[in-house]
Amino acid sequence: MGQLDGKTALVTGGTSGIGLATVRRLVAEGAHVVVTGRRPEGLDAVRAELGAAVTVVRADVADLGDLDRVAATLRERGQGLDVAFANAGGGEFAALADITWEHYASTFNANVGGTIFTVQKVLPLLNAGASIVVTGSNIDVKASPSFSVYAASKAALRSFTRSWAAELVDRGIRVNSIAPGPVGTPGLSGLAHDDAAADDLLAGLAAGVPQGRLGTPEEIADAVLFLASDRSSFMTGAELYVDGGASQF
Repeated sequence: MGQLDGKTALVTGGTSGIGLATVRRLVAEGAHVVVTGRRPEGLDAVRAELGAAVTVVRADVADLGDLDRVAATLRERGQGLDVAFANAGGGEFAALADITWEHYASTFNANVGGTIFTVQKVLPLLNAGASIVVTGSNIDVKASPSFSVYAASKAALRSFTRSWAAELVDRGIRVNSIAPGPVGTPGLSGLAHDDAAADDLLAGLAAGVPQGRLGTPEEIADAVLFLASDRSSFMTGAELYVDGGASQF
């Protein structure tokens, strides 16, 4: 038997990287997963790979109308929601002198607003004992030149995790954050302006990890599964660092 047999899960930003690896992991453990993403081709690929084990919904988490459609899809299934993995988001480099209002607003709308309103929209559907997992980052406790807006957005999510855990504990709902370090994903490589710069970026990030390498999306997915399942039943309000020791020594 899988750890999530008969459960319904939601993964936002589930068409690549950590999100896709987590979708695969939750499906392997028996869950039916509602997957959101902005790119139709990415959603089509997930559906083709995983078939009836997933329901795909094209949605931008910064669009409240799209989030309403996600909630409607879950409601129509009639099974409630057992796992909500608020994962969608992203960021771009910008030094302090170069930060624009648009850079700030787009980062916070996606990472913070998208997470707030994803959780809010599915809140009435959460079953007793449900688990909410928020994608944070170990950058929330580290200095990061030219990445300060992204870091601040992740620090905000750490705060929301604590507050929501306290707010929902009486409903038997747990809220925790996953805090990855640098992980080899298309999103990380995409921060660079060309392939050579991407190679330099990834090598530099790996050098800053005590284990001497980048994490893999599958390693983060395993940690998300732990927080999503009953194996973490005595955890709420916590942040789980999965970063090769980068934030610890």
